[in-house]
Amino acid sequence: MADEKGILMTGRQSGSGNSAMDCSSLIREIGRGATGARSLTSEEAKSLYGAMLDGRIGELELGAILIALRMKTESNEEMTGFLLAISERLPSMPRPSGCGRPVVIPTYNGARRAANLTPFVALALQRLGVSVLLHGPDDDDDSFGRVTSGQILSAWGEPSCRTLAQAQQRLAERRLAYLPLSSWMPGLAGQLALRRRLGLRNAAHSLVKMIDPFAAQGLLLTAATHPDYLVSMREVLSRLGRRALLLRASEGEAFANPKRCPAIDYLRDGIVETLCPPQAHSLRVLPVLPETATVDRTVLWMKQVFAGDLPLPPPLARQLACCLYACQAATTLDEAVARVADRFPRIDDDGASSRVAART
Repeated sequence: MADEKGILMTGRQSGSGNSAMDCSSLIREIGRGATGARSLTSEEAKSLYGAMLDGRIGELELGAILIALRMKTESNEEMTGFLLAISERLPSMPRPSGCGRPVVIPTYNGARRAANLTPFVALALQRLGVSVLLHGPDDDDDSFGRVTSGQILSAWGEPSCRTLAQAQQRLAERRLAYLPLSSWMPGLAGQLALRRRLGLRNAAHSLVKMIDPFAAQGLLLTAATHPDYLVSMREVLSRLGRRALLLRASEGEAFANPKRCPAIDYLRDGIVETLCPPQAHSLRVLPVLPETATVDRTVLWMKQVFAGDLPLPPPLARQLACCLYACQAATTLDEAVARVADRFPRIDDDGASSRVAART
């Protein structure tokens, strides 16, 4: 990630000479604890976060702001303002030509216990004709000992891009690209890096899951582990009219739990529709999954599923169908389900019921 010693001088070319922002009054408002603090308005939050991204906040003040927000919990108004500030500074990528909207997958958690199957979802969508942009940490980021999507994709033969232009070229030629956040939003990457110094996550860890570099022309595939964060993300994305699929995370990642499919909500134009209801019970037959979360085991499992040697777990089949429909690569959900079944003829015994659930 971004050099932690240079965190405050990232964003618009080291602040581009912008004067420092006096934020003592804002810190006083948000720093009075969970009961006494006042949340910022969306406009105040946008102005503050813009200054944070532009490197116009001193190091002491930045730490105080992040801890104060963490203690009181960021409001939806604040998160909306923060996301608007990011959107104004987000380098815009042209929408790739081809099948439907590009799918954007933020992948920052990695996996420690069960395998990280986010790369599988991305590669499956690529094979179904959809363009997929993944973004996450740098290759040399150990992510606290977790197996990252970047590591898995590199072992698969899809190395990380180093520039925005390279990512655009990969999308045009191969319909898939992995782009480290530091390559295109160094100010935001710097805030993620502060976790190592402060010992706590901050708002940036949620915000990176809600950005769309295609100027709101992509489909965001995103997730959260805790129900409160799911509610907040649903509210913020709906307010901004973003198009997204939102689900409960597996290992902190945006792939459907292969043993029990979560609810998958489709957000568009401020409307929320549940495309796939939560699976009430575990599968009758548990799917064959990688024995460990290591890169080698995960890559081997993906190869076997793509070759048809192992069946595709029904929850992942449902998720792929929802993606095809939501990104407009398929006209109806039934058509999307059929396309997934054609590409993956081996779906576990629960496959028939998964088709019914996906259409509910």
